[in-house]
Amino acid sequence: MNSRQLKSDLALLAITVIWGSTFVTVKKAIESIPVFNFLAIRFFIAFIALVAIFHKSALKVDKRTLLYSLATGTSLFLAYAFQTLGLMYTSASKSGFITGLSVIMVPVFEALLLKQKIKKLTACGTVMAFIGLGLLSMDINSLKNMSFNAGDVYTFICAFFFTAQILLISAFNGHTSSIPFAIYQIGTVALLSTITSFAWEKPSIPTSAFTWEALLITGLLATAIAYAVQTHVQKYTTATHTALIFTAEPIFSAIFAYFLAGETLTFQNSIGAMLILAGMLLSEF
Repeated sequence: MNSRQLKSDLALLAITVIWGSTFVTVKKAIESIPVFNFLAIRFFIAFIALVAIFHKSALKVDKRTLLYSLATGTSLFLAYAFQTLGLMYTSASKSGFITGLSVIMVPVFEALLLKQKIKKLTACGTVMAFIGLGLLSMDINSLKNMSFNAGDVYTFICAFFFTAQILLISAFNGHTSSIPFAIYQIGTVALLSTITSFAWEKPSIPTSAFTWEALLITGLLATAIAYAVQTHVQKYTTATHTALIFTAEPIFSAIFAYFLAGETLTFQNSIGAMLILAGMLLSEF
């Protein structure tokens, strides 16, 4: 592995830390504001911030970049939409596990569509991370009584669209500038979230200081910076590496939930976390 890929992987890991740290905040915020209402404001904050910083790149965007952004942003929006829909009918633990199927789907589709050869260590690391994800998010004692419902199907579709978003970034990155690509990808999610919110919800402007704090944190850190960094650094690493690194998000979510919300981390969860980390390290080597 070259130093550029290592730096890219570390940047992606930093993104997962940000996403994991905001989980508790988002969970509390959407108790006072509809989900797509929250997503619309969050992504518009990110879009406006990036346009303000990179206005020259944003204004010089070409039609091809806009089309790439529309396709990738739509995939990201649909992933959020189906994940939200799935959570209405299934548990958060099952949702986290099924969403994590993307770590298996990405290398398969990357090999088939992008003609990327999967290395043996990466394949082993991916399987280890997937098993770890199951131990981290599921209760083994409840597996005997597990049943599948519509929510699980919706969540599986969500995993497919998260997979598509990662693959589309890898496929398009070499043909466009990463900054406008990221900006209009985020803008697409903001627009589609707004349309969905007006269609299904009763959108409103938040009045709570905590909700605005959550929107600013997630909008600037977990969206503007996170997706701009992801779009840029995926030029120097593979889609499989990206998906594998993103499986660490539940680890950081659990760690921050432990310190901020007093949630517990069981022995099974700890084993799962160690397997995810071991899978990531194996893939790096």
